[in-house]
Amino acid sequence: MSDPIIPDLRHETPTAPPGLKRGAWVAGGVALVIVAAGLVARHQGEVTAQDTTNVQAVPSVHLTTPSVAGKTDELVLPGTTQAWVSARIYPRVAGYVHGWYRDIGAVVGAGTVLGAIDRPELDQQIIQARATLRRVKAEAALARTTATRWDDLLKTNAVSHQEADEKDAGAVTGEAAVGEAQAALGRLLADKAYATVRAPFAGIVTARNADIGDLVGPGATNPQPMFAMADEHRIRIYVNVPQQYSGQIKAGLPATLSVPEAPGQAIPATVLAQAQAITSASGTLQVQLTTANPGLMLKPGGYAQVHFKLPVPAGQMTIPASALVLRGGGTRVAVVTPQGRIHLIDVTVLHDLGTSVVVAAGVTAGTKIVDNPPDSIVEGMQVRVQGGQNG
Repeated sequence: MSDPIIPDLRHETPTAPPGLKRGAWVAGGVALVIVAAGLVARHQGEVTAQDTTNVQAVPSVHLTTPSVAGKTDELVLPGTTQAWVSARIYPRVAGYVHGWYRDIGAVVGAGTVLGAIDRPELDQQIIQARATLRRVKAEAALARTTATRWDDLLKTNAVSHQEADEKDAGAVTGEAAVGEAQAALGRLLADKAYATVRAPFAGIVTARNADIGDLVGPGATNPQPMFAMADEHRIRIYVNVPQQYSGQIKAGLPATLSVPEAPGQAIPATVLAQAQAITSASGTLQVQLTTANPGLMLKPGGYAQVHFKLPVPAGQMTIPASALVLRGGGTRVAVVTPQGRIHLIDVTVLHDLGTSVVVAAGVTAGTKIVDNPPDSIVEGMQVRVQGGQNG
């Protein structure tokens, strides 16, 4: 019986089942799809981010339209209010505050007692001065009597002319001594009167800086006014007007005031006077206005906006001052072309009205200009218009 034949399997390649091959191909395809989808998504994200960055890099601007200046326009300037009359009342004599009788806000008449100062040493000086006056009066009376007697004796040659002249001189000296003593007493009495602090005029007490027992007057370490007063029935307003308008500011020119404590209310005022000189440091003219103050609504030391009506020739345009582009090449405004790019136009500024300016050339009523242009704005810059289309 022959031996069975055993096949040699060492050189045969194993064959995978058909189902396993298909699964591998499917898995590979899915992986490729996932990788491709990720690459596409990443590319789209990069493109979107770049587009967003490009959009954000383009500055956005807001457009405004000039307005036609009328026959008159307003010059609005800041001003300060002051009382018609005001005073800081310093004590004339040194001493200690005996009492104060009026406080801030008190309405007082001229001569009203506001406070009193103790000066005990002054009282003693007054007593001494009065005694001195009585003495010199007695001495002067005796000198006059003696001179009269010696003049009578001179008629009978009982005394010499020299002796009579000496007695007459003594009488004159006595009269002079009386005058000197009276002046010294009067000065002390005047100082005594200053120890009573009185209102110099009718008005309102606006400050009280001393209390009972305080050392006041020339002997104080830090002298300051005991009281301050103001007459507020009329108010002065001081405003500095730029030189280019100084020729239009005349006495009697009407104006209006607006103050924070009365929003929306226009208070009439009138130019009272001007300095007739330009302050070199600021290039302005100081102007004084006045207005009545019924109800004491206006407060001294306050802030007010002064509105002047000034003539403006027809055909001029008013634009916001914030629209100006100030560069070395002159004053310009920016417009946006239909392609969304900046174009700079030269303008001629006639008047500066504070928040707006009057221009005589460069723009018309239909010109759309950029308001508040960025500092980096240049000719041809790409921009995006807020709230509307480029135009």
